Amino acid sequence: MAAILQLKLTLSLIFVAFLLLPSIQAKTTKVEPCDVKTKYAVKVTGVDINPNPVSRGKPTTFSISASTDKLISEGAMDIEVKYFGISVHSEKFDLCKETSCPVGAGNFVISHTQELPGITPPGTYTLKLKMLEKNGKELSCVHFDFSIGFWYADEAVAVADI
Repeated sequence: MAAILQLKLTLSLIFVAFLLLPSIQAKTTKVEPCDVKTKYAVKVTGVDINPNPVSRGKPTTFSISASTDKLISEGAMDIEVKYFGISVHSEKFDLCKETSCPVGAGNFVISHTQELPGITPPGTYTLKLKMLEKNGKELSCVHFDFSIGFWYADEAVAVADI
């Protein structure tokens, strides 16, 4: 009888481990162009979000990998964040404060770190990113989804400490 109970307990733990495993693994962020027919001067090849999912109340870094055949001396980045299709945040950044300018032909990375307020609702958000030249001409436009976890970062640490 004790052996059967031990086997059930072991199988239950293995089952729970398989349920949790996908949430522990690194997640690939799928990036899509705003308009698939437009040939953008800057091609965004990927986005790395750290941590992923995003923790409320802790800094999050969005690293955008891109490439271009064009010299970009100045520009801006416009972002719009939507939650359930409703715009909840928009902001404009100086491109040269997020990466080294001028951006020469080839690969480059734009990194932006931001801390989301602790009151940010958990769930899936969509971020639309436009890169613009100094004159306002669109260099790139992409969108991708990201998730905000259900716990505050401090709560997650407190749970891990137990």
